[in-house]
Amino acid sequence: MAEGNTRAPVRLEGKYGAMLVCWVLGNGCLFSWNSMLTIQDYYVALFPNYHPSRVLTLIYQPFALGTLAILAYNEAKINTRKRNLFGYTLFFIATFIVLVLDLATSGKGGLGSFIGICVISGAFGVADAHVQGGMIGDLSFMLPEFLQSFLAGLAASGALTSSLRLITKAAFDNSQDGLRKGAILFFAVSTLFELLCVLLYAFVFPKLPIVKYYRAKAASEGSKTVASDLAAAGVYKQGPETKDEHDPQQVERLNNKELLLQNIDYAIDLFLIYALTLSIFPGSWLISDFSSHFSYALVLIAMYNVWDLIGRYIPLIKCLKLESRKGLMVVILLRSLFVPAFYFTAKYGDQGWMIMLTSLLGLSNGHLTVCVLTCAPKGYKGPEQNALGNLLVLFLLGGIFAGVTLDWLWLIGKGW
Repeated sequence: MAEGNTRAPVRLEGKYGAMLVCWVLGNGCLFSWNSMLTIQDYYVALFPNYHPSRVLTLIYQPFALGTLAILAYNEAKINTRKRNLFGYTLFFIATFIVLVLDLATSGKGGLGSFIGICVISGAFGVADAHVQGGMIGDLSFMLPEFLQSFLAGLAASGALTSSLRLITKAAFDNSQDGLRKGAILFFAVSTLFELLCVLLYAFVFPKLPIVKYYRAKAASEGSKTVASDLAAAGVYKQGPETKDEHDPQQVERLNNKELLLQNIDYAIDLFLIYALTLSIFPGSWLISDFSSHFSYALVLIAMYNVWDLIGRYIPLIKCLKLESRKGLMVVILLRSLFVPAFYFTAKYGDQGWMIMLTSLLGLSNGHLTVCVLTCAPKGYKGPEQNALGNLLVLFLLGGIFAGVTLDWLWLIGKGW
């Protein structure tokens, strides 16, 4: 490796460009899926007997969780570049197929079309496992700001799709044809956005000087997952300052079990954050007196996404970033108070209280997610940080799956 490639870049060249690219790539990780979630009114009208708002999510999550479990177990042997490019490419192809399916069937429902949408939902889950785990693992050995930007991008995808849905809701008549036009617009934008992510990750991100520096540093510490990205950036594996790959000091690293045991509290933190959030969001709204007003539901989704996004930027203010491991656990456990708060608000409160609670739920979700994922990798070598990032995302997705399953409890007695 050339000597200049292992020295820290002067003034960290490319830092802000990398943060922007990470933000866009974070958007791309969930943009397609959030688009599918946000046009549930169209799918409910198209498939009234199949409960798409719940079935699609329950299909998506097992595919995401199962795929990520396999990838996390084999993380040290997997080419990160191929993994992430496969994920973004699958997002692009699956989103394009949604458009083709709708146009081919002329927007008609039926079991065949619903099965097709379910298969695409599963494909989104597989793509998410590749990209979210791969990117968070990759960014865990770089600057914390890169990981924060990627996580903010994940939240921004929800805010952007919610905003776009509100615009299309106002632009088109609330009819079957109007709903379909909005859905087609959603997935046309999503398809182009996923293509942009493929191009950014393939040709822009690996060539940024600061990204090359951190990947070269990880390679010098024994990481084998970054080789293809370094090659794509024109950085060679061997050189004057590259350690011998047979050097015990280089290849020695904690295994996944040891990493998990040392960070089990962080893993539980993420599981609890998302199990609670998804057990409330959006099931608690459906038992309220306002659940029949779809515009109200859109406002709640938008408020959650916007405050989730804001929460992910709060840790950039050093004094507001929660770094104490015990403090994080206490705050996360206190979030369980949201459950009775939402229940009584849905039963007896008005819309204003529900909007406020939803905003607080999103704010705490975003803030705590960034705090956990940026604090956990500190003090480890590059390969260990990559592995730990994958393990933490596995627990995050496990929490989402548990929350989505528990979310059905709100519907007991509602005739579902």
